[in-house]
Amino acid sequence: MREVKRPKLLAVGGAHVDRRGRISGIFVPGASNPGVMAEDVGGGVFNALRNAAQRGVEASLMSVRGADSAGENVARAVAEAKIRDLSATFLDRATPSYTALVDRDGEVIAGLADMQLYELAFDKQLRRSKAREEAAAADAILTDANLPAAALARLADLASGKPLFAIAISPAKAVRLSGILGDIACLFMNRREAASLSATAEEAGAVALAARLKELGLAAGVITAGSAALTGFDRDGIFATTPPAPATIADATGAGDALAGVTVAAMMRGEPLRHALREGIAAAVLTVANPLAVAPISDRALADALAQVPEARAAG
Repeated sequence: MREVKRPKLLAVGGAHVDRRGRISGIFVPGASNPGVMAEDVGGGVFNALRNAAQRGVEASLMSVRGADSAGENVARAVAEAKIRDLSATFLDRATPSYTALVDRDGEVIAGLADMQLYELAFDKQLRRSKAREEAAAADAILTDANLPAAALARLADLASGKPLFAIAISPAKAVRLSGILGDIACLFMNRREAASLSATAEEAGAVALAARLKELGLAAGVITAGSAALTGFDRDGIFATTPPAPATIADATGAGDALAGVTVAAMMRGEPLRHALREGIAAAVLTVANPLAVAPISDRALADALAQVPEARAAG
């Protein structure tokens, strides 16, 4: 039987230690709150890439980390996910980390990003001939706004006309993508990130945010709003759909990354955004119902979840 060629996805961005402290009861600001702390390996690009790899893409990761125990954990997680590791290790630097405090429903209350190495090293890594070679060999590239603006501009140049997908990461970091909006094939963001990037008030609504981003040169994008209606746009217009409620809520961490990774994998198979996004939403629902930031996604589980995702409707 002839082997089916898998599309090659090169991911460039965050792969670091994720710590999640979950409050057991009602969160009280300024007070000691009982809860449970868990530690795992995550990062926007790495989580999305692991999800995409589950859906049949040949995955490679280019990140940076320190020569410490956290860096060893990251390297181990990349190997366990069967992802080709192109990352650089810096002997005198600490591996980046992200610490989130979430409420009992799994929603993030606050987060702390300690990611100085990303600021220092990514632009240098992308200047090397290896980066150009890997970008040339890929069918598409996925990045996140953990890269500084200069590195993002360099990566857009390396993409050289190939689809460049991006994850906004946070309102503060989303603005780094402003210089390459015209190079991005599809950007994944929430409403706060979309508002920050477009310099538009979040209260204007998702449709207005999408319209403004289109005016700024972004070809396609997805704007999430937690469990509320999700808005997407492409050359055919602006559309919306409402994610189904998960049967259980274990932890919302990683749901947006699952949506991005599985949607990208479907688009690399040739699916238009509106169809690909339904698969991404189904993956996000499975992730919310699982305590892991990257949930196992079998064909059967995805098909069952997909059956609950409504078709997109025109918005605006």
